[in-house]
Amino acid sequence: MNPVVLLVGKLPNVIGDVARELDHLPIRWLGAHDHGEVIRQLDTEPDICCVIMGGSLDDEMRGDLISVIAMKRPDVCIHIKDRESGPEGMAPFVRRVVDGGLLGSVQTA
Repeated sequence: MNPVVLLVGKLPNVIGDVARELDHLPIRWLGAHDHGEVIRQLDTEPDICCVIMGGSLDDEMRGDLISVIAMKRPDVCIHIKDRESGPEGMAPFVRRVVDGGLLGSVQTA
């Protein structure tokens, strides 16, 4: 079974673009754009192994989501993208997380 990664960001097109750009990887991508969607994904998808949060969310939202994720799913890794690289930096950031081996034995070649 492929690992499940939850991509969280304010800009829906960026999340969709990342999933399309990296669809060749053996990963099942999920997306969420707000607090409610994150909770719903965490509650309904037990196989989420990683959350990657985009840089467009403000600090208050990031803090809230980190807290929610940590309370609901302490087994899930959380990765937070910088703001400086902008929306175009999301796919490369996600790729670095995957290539960094944080998803176990996922082959990304």
